[in-house]
Amino acid sequence: MNAALTLRLATDADVPALEALIDAAIGELMDSFLRPAQVQASRLIMGLDRQLIADRSYFVVAAAGGLAGCGGWSRRATHYGGDHSPGRDATLLNPSRDAARVRAMFTHPAFVRRGVGRLILQRCESAAAQAGFARVELVATLAGRPLYAACGYQPIEAFEDSRGGVPVPLLRMGKALGVPPP
Repeated sequence: MNAALTLRLATDADVPALEALIDAAIGELMDSFLRPAQVQASRLIMGLDRQLIADRSYFVVAAAGGLAGCGGWSRRATHYGGDHSPGRDATLLNPSRDAARVRAMFTHPAFVRRGVGRLILQRCESAAAQAGFARVELVATLAGRPLYAACGYQPIEAFEDSRGGVPVPLLRMGKALGVPPP
């Protein structure tokens, strides 16, 4: 990791900076993969889930002058979505049969390809393994899929989410913990 970057748990005080980071990531990083209407729909179906902060399972990567990235893991059933997303499910997962969730991963456009996402993924995977989970799953955007594949995540199910008014392509991916990437 770059010495100028530090990983820590997110706090409620980070929420305004997290919301700005997420907005920039959706707006700038997805526009190469999606039509403008799909980028706008992505804002409606994705975002910050404060439950992750309350559960102490959401991380930020801080850099001089602001946040470089964020993401977390969850022992709750929801696969993706922010506070405003319909259909969230706070049911606790059973580590002996369920996969932990990697959630709300975003990198600020100024920090792409600097190891921010990998750093957060490694911390999430380690924390989920320590909590007794043998697998993790996530829902990838088209922009995020290359990172997750490079980190050993395998496709499970491609689908579209139309709750934002137009279909947004997504991919559920999974990984066994303790297995290094290819």
